[in-house]
Amino acid sequence: MLSITAIIRLFLHKQPADSSGIHPDVSILNADTSDPESLHRLASQSKVILNCVGPFRLYGEGVVSACVEMGCDYLDICGEPEFMERMEALYHEKAGEKGSLVISACGFDSVPAELGLMFNSRQWGSNSGLNRVEAYLSLESRKRIVGNVGTYESAVLGVANARKLVELRRSRPRLCRPVIPGPPPPKGPTIEHQKEIGLWAVKLPSADAIVVRRTLANLTENPRGIPGVNETPEHVEKREAYWSTVKPAHFGVKISSKSLLGVFRFITVGAFIGIFGKFSFGRWLLLKFPSIFSLGWFRKKGPTEEEVESATFKMWFLGHGYSDASLASQGQKPDMKIVTRVTGPEIGYLTTPIVLVQCALILLSQRENLPKGGVFPPGIIFGPTDLQERMQQNGISFDVISRNPSSS
Repeated sequence: MLSITAIIRLFLHKQPADSSGIHPDVSILNADTSDPESLHRLASQSKVILNCVGPFRLYGEGVVSACVEMGCDYLDICGEPEFMERMEALYHEKAGEKGSLVISACGFDSVPAELGLMFNSRQWGSNSGLNRVEAYLSLESRKRIVGNVGTYESAVLGVANARKLVELRRSRPRLCRPVIPGPPPPKGPTIEHQKEIGLWAVKLPSADAIVVRRTLANLTENPRGIPGVNETPEHVEKREAYWSTVKPAHFGVKISSKSLLGVFRFITVGAFIGIFGKFSFGRWLLLKFPSIFSLGWFRKKGPTEEEVESATFKMWFLGHGYSDASLASQGQKPDMKIVTRVTGPEIGYLTTPIVLVQCALILLSQRENLPKGGVFPPGIIFGPTDLQERMQQNGISFDVISRNPSSS
């Protein structure tokens, strides 16, 4: 089996040569997550580190610590709420002092959800009131859907460490809550048939809703967004104009299928992880036999190239609100619905690297327009930038589907 270094060198050799026939000469810096000295050495020679080594609760903190200490920016593709919130609690102040931006969830978790919510939110007029946005994730493939086993392992460990997340939140100040017109959303049925988009759905316990809440809390504290370290007047105007059009809303995510049987498969896998993940022998079984307990959705070898190429995702955003915000104070039900959609290629091996690399390019090219440092969710940092346009240029589309009176 080839080492990672050998694979990188092979990839670089395959890149187009320049006019002199010379292939790119890129230095390869080696570091080990168990060796703090190597991580500090790596961070001291880097402007931004893209961390893809999960589960992050096992391997992530050392990288964050090194980046903060060296004033290096940090991005990852983490979808683990406990890790993200713990990093914020431990490193936010120091990252601000050192000039290190630490931003997790810069992959499919959770940029499509964050920008998708903002895209829907910005379709509402200035006098209207947005109450809630419900996201429905549909994974599709001409072959079969197979995910990265690291995602599965993170979910298993997330169940095992659920109590730590509860304890962490109790030890910290509560997030600021935005003012949202109208009542909180109804609980609704466990299994939902969303006829408008032709999907059956069940609640998805993912990081997306949690990351969105963190962004909305930041926005509540900073209604015009977070100023850049040396921001241009043009970007100040752009940032403030952008956030003035974003309306906070209650937000939730559901995993969806075109068939009721597909939803029962989701529930079965969730039950396996939720029950077996609570005790050590159960976790051993889950991690030893991922293909069995995930009903084939995750396997140690990962998907084949054909399975990756044939997979796509659709994320529907159903926004419910008021044509006139004053209707909410009169006790009326939402009377308006706007449906938007984000679509793109396979989520783990295609969409995630597209999003992560574009976030990194923005950091490198627009750093002075971004905050000096701190630990943040991606939405509050990248919302006013051209990240959505960059995603669209790379095959991830944002579309308005319909505007109709609401039946809720």
